[in-house]
Amino acid sequence: MAKQRNESYARWTQEQLTQRVLTLEDQLHDLQKKTTERTSGAAVGSRKQKVAREFNPSKYSTRLIALKFAYLGKGYNGYEYAANNTTPLPTVEEVLWKALMKACLIYPSDSSGEGTDSVNWNGCEYSKCGRTDRGVSAFGQVIGIRVRSNRPPATSNASTNEKAFTRQRLNLNKSMPPIEDLVGDGFPELSLEDESLDQESSDFDSIYDEIPYPQVLNRLLPADIRVLAWCPTPPSDFSARFCCQERQYRYFFTQPAFNPTSSPSHEGAGRSMGSDAPKNGMAKEGWLDIEAMKDAAERYKGLHDFRNLCKIDASKQITDFKRRIFVSEIQEVAPASEPAAYVSLPGFSDTGSQAKPASGHKTPKIYMFTLHGSAFLWHQVRHMIAILFLIGQRLESPDLVDRLMDAESTPQRPAYEMASGTPLVLWDCIFPREDDETRQDAMEWIYAGDEHDCRMRTHSTTSSSQSFGKAGVGGLVDDMWTLWHERKMDEILAGTLLNLTAGQGSHTMCAAKGTSKKVYQGGNGPRTIGRYIPILERQRMDSVKEINRRYATKKALHLEAP
Repeated sequence: MAKQRNESYARWTQEQLTQRVLTLEDQLHDLQKKTTERTSGAAVGSRKQKVAREFNPSKYSTRLIALKFAYLGKGYNGYEYAANNTTPLPTVEEVLWKALMKACLIYPSDSSGEGTDSVNWNGCEYSKCGRTDRGVSAFGQVIGIRVRSNRPPATSNASTNEKAFTRQRLNLNKSMPPIEDLVGDGFPELSLEDESLDQESSDFDSIYDEIPYPQVLNRLLPADIRVLAWCPTPPSDFSARFCCQERQYRYFFTQPAFNPTSSPSHEGAGRSMGSDAPKNGMAKEGWLDIEAMKDAAERYKGLHDFRNLCKIDASKQITDFKRRIFVSEIQEVAPASEPAAYVSLPGFSDTGSQAKPASGHKTPKIYMFTLHGSAFLWHQVRHMIAILFLIGQRLESPDLVDRLMDAESTPQRPAYEMASGTPLVLWDCIFPREDDETRQDAMEWIYAGDEHDCRMRTHSTTSSSQSFGKAGVGGLVDDMWTLWHERKMDEILAGTLLNLTAGQGSHTMCAAKGTSKKVYQGGNGPRTIGRYIPILERQRMDSVKEINRRYATKKALHLEAP
Protein backbone atom coordinates (compact mmCIF):
# COMPACT_ATOMS: atom_id res chain seq x y z
CA MET A 1 0.00 0.00 0.00
CA ALA A 2 2.81 2.35 0.97
CA LYS A 3 4.68 1.32 -2.20
CA GLN A 4 1.68 2.16 -4.40
CA ARG A 5 1.29 5.56 -2.64
CA ASN A 6 4.96 6.35 -3.21
CA GLU A 7 4.69 5.37 -6.91
CA SER A 8 1.64 7.59 -7.31
CA TYR A 9 3.41 10.51 -5.64
CA ALA A 10 6.29 10.01 -8.05
CA ARG A 11 4.01 10.95 -10.93
CA TRP A 12 2.70 14.11 -9.18
CA THR A 13 3.80 17.53 -10.26
CA GLN A 14 5.53 19.88 -7.86
CA GLU A 15 2.37 21.99 -7.59
CA GLN A 16 0.30 18.91 -6.69
CA LEU A 17 2.78 17.84 -4.03
CA THR A 18 2.80 21.31 -2.49
CA GLN A 19 -1.00 21.35 -2.35
CA ARG A 20 -1.02 17.91 -0.73
CA VAL A 21 1.40 19.03 1.99
CA LEU A 22 -0.78 22.05 2.76
CA THR A 23 -3.88 19.88 2.98
CA LEU A 24 -2.20 17.46 5.38
CA GLU A 25 -0.99 20.34 7.55
CA ASP A 26 -4.55 21.68 7.81
CA GLN A 27 -5.84 18.27 8.80
CA LEU A 28 -3.13 17.90 11.44
CA HIS A 29 -3.97 21.34 12.85
CA ASP A 30 -7.67 20.45 13.11
CA LEU A 31 -6.85 17.15 14.79
CA GLN A 32 -4.61 18.85 17.37
CA LYS A 33 -7.31 21.43 18.10
CA LYS A 34 -9.95 18.74 18.70
CA THR A 35 -7.57 16.82 20.96
CA THR A 36 -6.85 19.94 23.01
CA GLU A 37 -10.55 20.70 23.41
CA ARG A 38 -11.30 17.16 24.59
CA THR A 39 -8.41 17.28 27.07
CA SER A 40 -9.42 20.66 28.49
CA GLY A 41 -13.05 19.56 28.63
CA ALA A 42 -12.09 16.53 30.69
CA ALA A 43 -10.06 18.75 33.03
CA VAL A 44 -12.98 21.08 33.47
CA GLY A 45 -15.24 18.17 34.23
CA SER A 46 -12.88 16.83 36.89
CA ARG A 47 -12.00 20.18 38.43
CA LYS A 48 -14.13 23.23 37.87
CA GLN A 49 -12.30 26.38 36.95
CA LYS A 50 -12.93 29.38 39.14
CA VAL A 51 -14.91 32.04 37.37
CA ALA A 52 -14.60 35.59 38.66
CA ARG A 53 -18.02 36.67 39.83
CA GLU A 54 -19.07 40.25 39.48
CA PHE A 55 -19.27 41.87 42.90
CA ASN A 56 -22.69 43.30 43.75
CA PRO A 57 -22.38 45.87 46.59
CA SER A 58 -26.16 46.11 47.01
CA LYS A 59 -26.21 42.65 48.56
CA TYR A 60 -24.06 43.73 51.51
CA SER A 61 -24.35 46.14 54.38
CA THR A 62 -21.58 48.54 55.38
CA ARG A 63 -20.27 50.06 58.59
CA LEU A 64 -17.96 52.88 59.60
CA ILE A 65 -14.82 51.64 61.35
CA ALA A 66 -11.37 52.92 62.24
CA LEU A 67 -8.18 51.08 61.32
CA LYS A 68 -4.85 51.44 63.11
CA PHE A 69 -1.88 50.28 61.07
CA ALA A 70 1.90 50.53 60.85
CA TYR A 71 4.36 50.82 58.00
CA LEU A 72 8.09 51.19 57.46
CA GLY A 73 8.38 54.23 55.24
CA LYS A 74 11.77 53.67 53.62
CA GLY A 75 10.28 51.94 50.60
CA TYR A 76 7.45 54.42 50.02
CA ASN A 77 7.04 57.89 48.62
CA GLY A 78 5.22 59.06 51.73
CA TYR A 79 1.70 58.24 52.85
CA GLU A 80 -0.53 60.43 50.71
CA TYR A 81 -1.40 59.58 47.10
CA ALA A 82 -1.53 62.49 44.68
CA ALA A 83 -3.52 62.02 41.48
CA ASN A 84 -1.67 62.71 38.22
CA ASN A 85 1.62 62.81 40.10
CA THR A 86 4.02 60.06 39.11
CA THR A 87 6.34 59.15 41.98
CA PRO A 88 9.50 57.01 41.92
CA LEU A 89 8.08 54.85 44.72
CA PRO A 90 4.51 53.84 45.55
CA THR A 91 2.65 55.64 48.33
CA VAL A 92 1.28 53.84 51.36
CA GLU A 93 -2.19 55.17 50.62
CA GLU A 94 -2.44 53.66 47.16
CA VAL A 95 -1.11 50.28 48.37
CA LEU A 96 -3.73 50.29 51.14
CA TRP A 97 -6.46 51.28 48.67
CA LYS A 98 -5.57 48.40 46.34
CA ALA A 99 -5.75 45.92 49.23
CA LEU A 100 -9.16 47.24 50.30
CA MET A 101 -10.41 47.02 46.72
CA LYS A 102 -9.04 43.52 46.16
CA ALA A 103 -10.75 42.32 49.34
CA CYS A 104 -14.00 43.97 48.15
CA LEU A 105 -14.16 45.84 51.45
CA ILE A 106 -14.85 49.15 49.70
CA TYR A 107 -16.65 49.98 46.48
CA PRO A 108 -16.24 53.69 45.81
CA SER A 109 -18.44 55.48 43.30
CA ASP A 110 -16.57 56.44 40.16
CA SER A 111 -17.51 60.08 39.76
CA SER A 112 -14.08 61.14 38.53
CA GLY A 113 -14.26 59.21 35.27
CA GLU A 114 -10.72 57.89 35.78
CA GLY A 115 -11.76 54.24 36.01
CA THR A 116 -11.55 51.65 38.75
CA ASP A 117 -7.74 51.47 38.73
CA SER A 118 -7.30 55.01 40.02
CA VAL A 119 -7.29 55.69 43.78
CA ASN A 120 -10.78 56.88 44.61
CA TRP A 121 -12.39 57.20 48.04
CA ASN A 122 -15.75 58.59 46.91
CA GLY A 123 -18.57 57.34 49.12
CA CYS A 124 -16.20 55.60 51.57
CA GLU A 125 -16.29 58.30 54.30
CA TYR A 126 -12.52 58.07 54.27
CA SER A 127 -10.37 60.20 56.57
CA LYS A 128 -6.70 60.00 57.58
CA CYS A 129 -5.00 61.20 60.72
CA GLY A 130 -1.50 62.07 59.50
CA ARG A 131 0.39 62.58 56.26
CA THR A 132 3.95 61.34 56.51
CA ASP A 133 6.73 62.40 54.14
CA ARG A 134 8.81 60.13 51.96
CA GLY A 135 10.83 57.71 54.09
CA VAL A 136 8.94 58.50 57.32
CA SER A 137 7.41 55.52 59.14
CA ALA A 138 4.26 55.20 61.23
CA PHE A 139 3.46 52.73 64.00
CA GLY A 140 0.07 54.14 64.90
CA GLN A 141 -1.45 55.67 61.78
CA VAL A 142 -5.27 55.80 61.89
CA ILE A 143 -7.90 56.09 59.19
CA GLY A 144 -11.67 56.13 59.28
CA ILE A 145 -13.48 54.30 56.49
CA ARG A 146 -16.82 52.73 55.60
CA VAL A 147 -16.33 49.06 54.68
CA ARG A 148 -18.33 45.97 53.80
CA SER A 149 -19.81 44.13 56.78
CA ASN A 150 -21.02 40.63 57.55
CA ARG A 151 -24.16 42.08 59.10
CA PRO A 152 -27.22 41.10 57.07
CA PRO A 153 -28.55 44.11 55.16
CA ALA A 154 -31.25 45.96 57.09
CA THR A 155 -34.72 45.51 55.61
CA SER A 156 -36.73 48.68 55.17
CA ASN A 157 -40.45 48.83 56.03
CA ALA A 158 -41.33 49.16 52.38
CA SER A 159 -39.30 46.10 51.47
CA THR A 160 -40.74 44.18 54.42
CA ASN A 161 -44.31 44.99 53.40
CA GLU A 162 -43.61 44.01 49.82
CA LYS A 163 -42.28 40.61 50.91
CA ALA A 164 -45.17 40.10 53.33
CA PHE A 165 -47.68 41.04 50.65
CA THR A 166 -46.09 38.60 48.20
CA ARG A 167 -46.35 35.75 50.68
CA GLN A 168 -49.99 36.55 51.49
CA ARG A 169 -50.85 36.92 47.81
CA LEU A 170 -49.48 33.46 47.18
CA ASN A 171 -51.68 32.22 50.00
CA LEU A 172 -54.67 33.94 48.41
CA ASN A 173 -54.08 31.97 45.23
CA LYS A 174 -54.29 28.76 47.23
CA SER A 175 -57.33 29.60 49.33
CA MET A 176 -59.28 32.85 49.37
CA PRO A 177 -59.73 34.15 52.93
CA PRO A 178 -63.07 35.30 54.27
CA ILE A 179 -64.27 38.67 53.06
CA GLU A 180 -63.93 40.19 56.55
CA ASP A 181 -60.17 39.59 56.35
CA LEU A 182 -59.92 41.91 53.38
CA VAL A 183 -59.52 45.66 53.85
CA GLY A 184 -59.60 48.73 51.62
CA ASP A 185 -59.57 47.63 48.00
CA GLY A 186 -59.50 43.98 48.90
CA PHE A 187 -55.83 43.64 49.83
CA PRO A 188 -54.81 41.75 52.97
CA GLU A 189 -53.86 43.91 55.95
CA LEU A 190 -50.07 44.05 56.16
CA SER A 191 -47.97 44.35 59.31
CA LEU A 192 -45.35 47.11 59.37
CA GLU A 193 -42.95 44.80 61.19
CA ASP A 194 -41.76 41.37 60.18
CA GLU A 195 -39.81 39.85 63.04
CA SER A 196 -38.83 36.75 61.10
CA LEU A 197 -37.05 38.82 58.46
CA ASP A 198 -34.96 40.79 60.97
CA GLN A 199 -34.19 37.86 63.29
CA GLU A 200 -30.89 37.09 61.55
CA SER A 201 -29.79 40.74 61.82
CA SER A 202 -30.69 40.97 65.51
CA ASP A 203 -28.61 37.87 66.29
CA PHE A 204 -25.54 39.42 64.66
CA ASP A 205 -22.65 40.22 67.03
CA SER A 206 -20.89 43.35 65.78
CA ILE A 207 -17.46 42.01 66.80
CA TYR A 208 -17.44 38.20 66.89
CA ASP A 209 -19.51 37.72 63.72
CA GLU A 210 -17.74 40.46 61.79
CA ILE A 211 -15.18 40.19 59.01
CA PRO A 212 -11.68 39.87 60.58
CA TYR A 213 -10.46 43.05 58.92
CA PRO A 214 -6.79 42.96 60.10
CA GLN A 215 -6.42 39.34 59.02
CA VAL A 216 -7.99 39.91 55.59
CA LEU A 217 -5.93 42.99 54.81
CA ASN A 218 -2.61 41.65 56.15
CA ARG A 219 -2.87 38.76 53.69
CA LEU A 220 -2.95 41.26 50.83
CA LEU A 221 -0.58 43.95 52.08
CA PRO A 222 3.24 43.80 51.73
CA ALA A 223 5.26 42.73 54.76
CA ASP A 224 6.25 46.30 55.69
CA ILE A 225 2.61 47.43 56.05
CA ARG A 226 0.56 45.78 58.77
CA VAL A 227 -2.92 46.47 60.16
CA LEU A 228 -2.59 46.34 63.94
CA ALA A 229 -6.16 46.90 65.14
CA TRP A 230 -9.64 48.04 64.24
CA CYS A 231 -12.29 49.96 66.14
CA PRO A 232 -15.89 48.78 65.67
CA THR A 233 -17.52 51.74 67.42
CA PRO A 234 -16.14 55.09 66.26
CA PRO A 235 -18.50 58.09 66.57
CA SER A 236 -21.01 58.43 63.74
CA ASP A 237 -19.29 61.65 62.62
CA PHE A 238 -15.78 60.24 63.10
CA SER A 239 -12.96 61.96 61.25
CA ALA A 240 -9.46 60.58 61.81
CA ARG A 241 -8.05 64.02 61.09
CA PHE A 242 -10.29 66.33 63.10
CA CYS A 243 -11.15 63.98 65.99
CA CYS A 244 -7.48 63.35 66.78
CA GLN A 245 -6.43 65.57 69.69
CA GLU A 246 -2.84 64.39 70.08
CA ARG A 247 -0.21 63.12 67.69
CA GLN A 248 2.91 61.45 69.03
CA TYR A 249 6.24 61.28 67.21
CA ARG A 250 9.57 59.64 67.95
CA TYR A 251 12.89 60.34 66.25
CA PHE A 252 15.69 57.81 66.76
CA PHE A 253 19.42 58.49 66.66
CA THR A 254 22.65 56.93 67.91
CA GLN A 255 25.38 58.13 70.25
CA PRO A 256 27.82 58.73 68.63
CA ALA A 257 25.75 60.08 65.75
CA PHE A 258 28.39 59.24 63.14
CA ASN A 259 31.82 57.64 63.02
CA PRO A 260 34.11 59.48 65.47
CA THR A 261 37.80 60.00 64.91
CA SER A 262 40.60 59.53 67.40
CA SER A 263 42.08 62.97 66.74
CA PRO A 264 41.06 66.21 68.50
CA SER A 265 38.12 67.97 66.95
CA HIS A 266 38.73 70.35 64.07
CA GLU A 267 39.40 73.95 64.81
CA GLY A 268 36.04 75.65 65.28
CA ALA A 269 34.17 72.41 65.95
CA GLY A 270 32.96 73.82 69.26
CA ARG A 271 31.85 77.30 70.20
CA SER A 272 31.87 79.13 73.48
CA MET A 273 28.38 78.93 74.98
CA GLY A 274 28.90 80.90 78.20
CA SER A 275 27.30 79.35 81.25
CA ASP A 276 25.77 76.61 79.08
CA ALA A 277 29.17 75.34 77.91
CA PRO A 278 30.26 71.90 79.13
CA LYS A 279 33.38 71.73 81.26
CA ASN A 280 35.51 70.41 78.42
CA GLY A 281 34.29 73.25 76.20
CA MET A 282 34.81 71.38 72.92
CA ALA A 283 33.02 68.54 71.13
CA LYS A 284 34.70 65.57 69.53
CA GLU A 285 33.34 64.86 66.07
CA GLY A 286 30.54 62.34 66.04
CA TRP A 287 29.56 62.66 69.71
CA LEU A 288 26.51 64.60 70.85
CA ASP A 289 26.04 66.63 74.03
CA ILE A 290 22.90 64.85 75.25
CA GLU A 291 22.43 67.14 78.25
CA ALA A 292 22.40 70.22 76.06
CA MET A 293 19.87 68.55 73.77
CA LYS A 294 17.65 67.73 76.75
CA ASP A 295 17.80 71.36 77.87
CA ALA A 296 16.81 72.58 74.41
CA ALA A 297 14.03 69.99 73.97
CA GLU A 298 12.43 71.04 77.26
CA ARG A 299 12.04 74.58 75.90
CA TYR A 300 9.70 73.35 73.14
CA LYS A 301 7.00 72.47 75.67
CA GLY A 302 3.94 74.70 75.89
CA LEU A 303 2.18 76.97 73.42
CA HIS A 304 4.66 78.61 71.05
CA ASP A 305 4.93 80.17 67.61
CA PHE A 306 6.72 77.67 65.33
CA ARG A 307 6.87 79.71 62.11
CA ASN A 308 10.70 79.50 62.19
CA LEU A 309 10.62 75.75 62.84
CA CYS A 310 8.57 74.57 59.85
CA LYS A 311 8.15 74.94 56.12
CA ILE A 312 5.52 77.47 55.08
CA ASP A 313 2.67 75.91 53.10
CA ALA A 314 1.42 78.90 51.12
CA SER A 315 -1.48 76.93 49.64
CA LYS A 316 -3.14 76.88 53.07
CA GLN A 317 -2.62 80.60 53.71
CA ILE A 318 -1.82 79.96 57.39
CA THR A 319 -1.40 83.03 59.58
CA ASP A 320 -1.49 81.42 63.05
CA PHE A 321 1.60 79.29 63.71
CA LYS A 322 1.04 78.69 67.40
CA ARG A 323 0.98 75.02 68.35
CA ARG A 324 0.84 73.35 71.77
CA ILE A 325 3.49 70.78 72.68
CA PHE A 326 2.61 68.41 75.55
CA VAL A 327 5.80 66.34 75.72
CA SER A 328 9.28 67.14 74.38
CA GLU A 329 12.21 65.16 75.74
CA ILE A 330 15.35 63.23 74.87
CA GLN A 331 15.44 59.68 76.24
CA GLU A 332 17.80 56.75 76.03
CA VAL A 333 16.11 53.67 74.58
CA ALA A 334 15.95 51.20 77.46
CA PRO A 335 17.05 47.58 76.88
CA ALA A 336 13.44 46.46 77.43
CA SER A 337 12.45 48.62 74.45
CA GLU A 338 15.10 47.25 72.11
CA PRO A 339 14.00 45.08 69.18
CA ALA A 340 12.79 41.57 70.10
CA ALA A 341 13.47 42.20 73.82
CA TYR A 342 10.23 40.37 74.67
CA VAL A 343 11.90 37.00 74.05
CA SER A 344 13.61 37.30 77.46
CA LEU A 345 10.28 37.57 79.28
CA PRO A 346 8.83 34.58 81.22
CA GLY A 347 7.07 32.24 78.88
CA PHE A 348 9.31 33.14 75.94
CA SER A 349 12.81 32.55 77.33
CA ASP A 350 14.49 29.16 77.37
CA THR A 351 14.67 28.31 81.09
CA GLY A 352 17.03 25.42 80.43
CA SER A 353 19.54 27.51 78.56
CA GLN A 354 22.65 28.67 80.38
CA ALA A 355 23.07 31.61 78.03
CA LYS A 356 22.47 34.98 79.62
CA PRO A 357 22.27 38.37 77.95
CA ALA A 358 25.48 40.31 78.02
CA SER A 359 25.56 43.09 80.56
CA GLY A 360 27.61 46.23 80.86
CA HIS A 361 28.04 49.38 78.82
CA LYS A 362 26.73 49.19 75.29
CA THR A 363 28.02 51.42 72.51
CA PRO A 364 26.65 52.96 70.39
CA LYS A 365 23.65 53.86 72.54
CA ILE A 366 20.24 54.50 71.04
CA TYR A 367 18.36 57.68 71.91
CA MET A 368 15.02 59.07 70.83
CA PHE A 369 13.43 62.49 70.71
CA THR A 370 9.82 62.07 71.94
CA LEU A 371 7.34 64.71 70.88
CA HIS A 372 3.60 64.92 71.66
CA GLY A 373 1.45 67.75 70.38
CA SER A 374 -2.09 68.68 69.45
CA ALA A 375 -1.18 69.39 65.83
CA PHE A 376 1.93 70.03 63.77
CA LEU A 377 2.88 72.27 60.89
CA TRP A 378 4.46 71.08 57.66
CA HIS A 379 7.89 69.51 58.41
CA GLN A 380 7.76 70.95 61.92
CA VAL A 381 9.15 67.86 63.68
CA ARG A 382 12.11 67.55 61.31
CA HIS A 383 13.01 71.23 61.75
CA MET A 384 12.80 70.90 65.54
CA ILE A 385 15.15 67.91 65.68
CA ALA A 386 17.54 69.59 63.21
CA ILE A 387 18.04 72.44 65.70
CA LEU A 388 18.57 69.92 68.51
CA PHE A 389 21.31 68.19 66.51
CA LEU A 390 23.13 71.50 65.98
CA ILE A 391 22.92 72.13 69.74
CA GLY A 392 24.08 68.57 70.48
CA GLN A 393 27.16 69.15 68.30
CA ARG A 394 27.79 72.37 70.29
CA LEU A 395 27.47 74.42 67.13
CA GLU A 396 24.61 76.33 68.76
CA SER A 397 23.46 77.02 72.31
CA PRO A 398 20.12 75.84 73.78
CA ASP A 399 18.79 79.39 73.92
CA LEU A 400 18.58 79.33 70.12
CA VAL A 401 15.25 77.55 70.59
CA ASP A 402 13.85 80.52 72.51
CA ARG A 403 15.07 82.95 69.87
CA LEU A 404 13.48 80.99 67.01
CA MET A 405 10.13 80.76 68.83
CA ASP A 406 10.08 84.53 69.38
CA ALA A 407 8.28 85.82 66.30
CA GLU A 408 8.87 89.44 67.26
CA SER A 409 12.66 89.23 67.48
CA THR A 410 12.92 86.66 64.67
CA PRO A 411 10.01 87.31 62.27
CA GLN A 412 11.68 85.55 59.33
CA ARG A 413 13.13 82.05 59.36
CA PRO A 414 16.90 81.73 58.89
CA ALA A 415 17.98 79.35 56.13
CA TYR A 416 18.89 75.91 57.49
CA GLU A 417 18.34 72.28 56.51
CA MET A 418 15.74 70.09 58.20
CA ALA A 419 16.69 66.64 59.51
CA SER A 420 16.40 63.40 57.55
CA GLY A 421 12.96 61.77 57.58
CA THR A 422 14.03 58.12 57.74
CA PRO A 423 14.48 57.89 61.58
CA LEU A 424 11.14 59.64 62.19
CA VAL A 425 8.07 57.64 63.28
CA LEU A 426 4.47 58.74 63.71
CA TRP A 427 4.20 56.75 66.92
CA ASP A 428 0.52 57.07 67.82
CA CYS A 429 -2.67 59.06 67.29
CA ILE A 430 -4.84 59.75 70.34
CA PHE A 431 -8.62 60.25 70.34
CA PRO A 432 -9.63 61.23 73.89
CA ARG A 433 -13.03 62.26 75.19
CA GLU A 434 -13.69 65.97 75.11
CA ASP A 435 -13.79 66.29 78.91
CA ASP A 436 -10.67 64.16 79.56
CA GLU A 437 -7.76 66.39 80.54
CA THR A 438 -5.41 63.39 80.72
CA ARG A 439 -5.85 62.83 76.97
CA GLN A 440 -6.31 59.05 77.27
CA ASP A 441 -7.33 57.32 74.06
CA ALA A 442 -11.05 56.52 74.20
CA MET A 443 -11.20 54.36 71.06
CA GLU A 444 -12.19 50.71 71.56
CA TRP A 445 -9.38 49.02 69.65
CA ILE A 446 -9.59 45.32 68.80
CA TYR A 447 -5.95 44.35 68.34
CA ALA A 448 -4.96 41.58 65.97
CA GLY A 449 -4.35 38.40 67.93
CA ASP A 450 -6.21 39.47 71.08
CA GLU A 451 -9.10 37.49 72.57
CA HIS A 452 -11.83 39.23 70.57
CA ASP A 453 -9.89 38.89 67.33
CA CYS A 454 -9.02 35.24 68.01
CA ARG A 455 -12.70 34.36 68.44
CA MET A 456 -13.52 36.22 65.23
CA ARG A 457 -10.84 34.36 63.31
CA THR A 458 -11.81 31.00 64.79
CA HIS A 459 -15.41 31.61 63.82
CA SER A 460 -14.59 32.66 60.25
CA THR A 461 -11.56 30.51 59.41
CA THR A 462 -11.75 26.84 58.51
CA SER A 463 -8.06 26.11 58.01
CA SER A 464 -6.66 24.07 60.89
CA SER A 465 -3.14 25.35 60.21
CA GLN A 466 -4.14 29.00 60.65
CA SER A 467 -2.91 30.71 63.80
CA PHE A 468 -5.53 32.43 65.93
CA GLY A 469 -3.10 34.43 68.08
CA LYS A 470 -0.30 36.91 67.65
CA ALA A 471 2.30 34.17 67.31
CA GLY A 472 2.29 31.03 65.18
CA VAL A 473 1.90 30.48 61.45
CA GLY A 474 0.15 33.50 60.00
CA GLY A 475 0.35 35.40 63.30
CA LEU A 476 1.12 39.11 63.27
CA VAL A 477 4.20 38.80 65.50
CA ASP A 478 5.59 35.98 63.33
CA ASP A 479 5.24 38.23 60.29
CA MET A 480 7.04 41.04 62.08
CA TRP A 481 9.76 38.67 63.34
CA THR A 482 10.48 37.55 59.78
CA LEU A 483 10.79 41.15 58.61
CA TRP A 484 12.94 42.13 61.61
CA HIS A 485 15.20 39.09 61.28
CA GLU A 486 15.93 39.94 57.66
CA ARG A 487 16.95 43.49 58.57
CA LYS A 488 18.83 42.24 61.66
CA MET A 489 21.02 40.00 59.55
CA ASP A 490 21.88 42.99 57.39
CA GLU A 491 22.81 44.92 60.54
CA ILE A 492 24.95 42.07 61.90
CA LEU A 493 26.84 41.60 58.65
CA ALA A 494 27.38 45.32 58.11
CA GLY A 495 28.42 45.78 61.77
CA THR A 496 30.84 42.85 61.65
CA LEU A 497 32.40 44.22 58.48
CA LEU A 498 32.69 47.65 60.15
CA ASN A 499 34.53 46.16 63.14
CA LEU A 500 36.76 44.11 60.86
CA THR A 501 37.69 47.14 58.79
CA ALA A 502 38.33 49.30 61.86
CA GLY A 503 40.54 46.64 63.42
CA GLN A 504 42.77 46.03 60.40
CA GLY A 505 46.12 47.78 60.04
CA SER A 506 46.76 50.82 62.20
CA HIS A 507 44.25 51.41 64.97
CA THR A 508 44.73 55.17 64.83
CA MET A 509 41.91 56.70 62.81
CA CYS A 510 43.01 60.28 62.40
CA ALA A 511 40.89 62.70 60.45
CA ALA A 512 42.26 64.35 57.36
CA LYS A 513 43.60 67.84 57.90
CA GLY A 514 41.59 70.72 56.52
CA THR A 515 39.03 73.36 57.34
CA SER A 516 35.90 71.41 56.31
CA LYS A 517 33.40 70.47 58.98
CA LYS A 518 30.97 67.61 59.48
CA VAL A 519 27.41 68.49 60.44
CA TYR A 520 24.97 65.77 61.42
CA GLN A 521 21.34 66.07 60.28
CA GLY A 522 19.90 62.69 61.19
CA GLY A 523 20.94 60.72 58.10
CA ASN A 524 23.32 57.79 57.78
CA GLY A 525 26.33 60.09 57.91
CA PRO A 526 27.33 63.71 58.36
CA ARG A 527 27.27 66.42 55.71
CA THR A 528 30.61 68.06 55.01
CA ILE A 529 30.54 71.85 54.81
CA GLY A 530 33.03 74.70 54.91
CA ARG A 531 33.03 77.21 57.73
CA TYR A 532 29.96 76.88 59.94
CA ILE A 533 27.75 79.99 60.01
CA PRO A 534 25.58 80.37 63.14
CA ILE A 535 21.82 80.11 62.48
CA LEU A 536 20.93 83.66 63.50
CA GLU A 537 23.66 85.08 61.25
CA ARG A 538 22.36 83.40 58.14
CA GLN A 539 20.25 84.79 55.31
CA ARG A 540 16.55 85.08 56.19
CA MET A 541 13.69 83.60 54.22
CA ASP A 542 10.74 85.71 53.09
CA SER A 543 8.20 86.58 55.74
CA VAL A 544 5.00 84.56 56.11
CA LYS A 545 2.97 87.52 54.91
CA GLU A 546 5.07 87.85 51.75
CA ILE A 547 4.97 84.11 50.97
CA ASN A 548 1.18 84.02 51.35
CA ARG A 549 0.72 87.21 49.31
CA ARG A 550 2.90 85.94 46.46
CA TYR A 551 1.02 82.65 46.31
CA ALA A 552 -2.39 84.35 46.44
CA THR A 553 -1.39 86.70 43.64
CA LYS A 554 -0.12 83.84 41.50
CA LYS A 555 -3.24 81.81 42.14
CA ALA A 556 -5.50 84.72 41.28
CA LEU A 557 -3.66 85.34 38.02
CA HIS A 558 -3.89 81.64 37.22
CA LEU A 559 -7.65 81.60 37.81
CA GLU A 560 -8.16 84.63 35.61
CA ALA A 561 -6.15 83.13 32.77
CA PRO A 562 -8.27 81.65 29.93
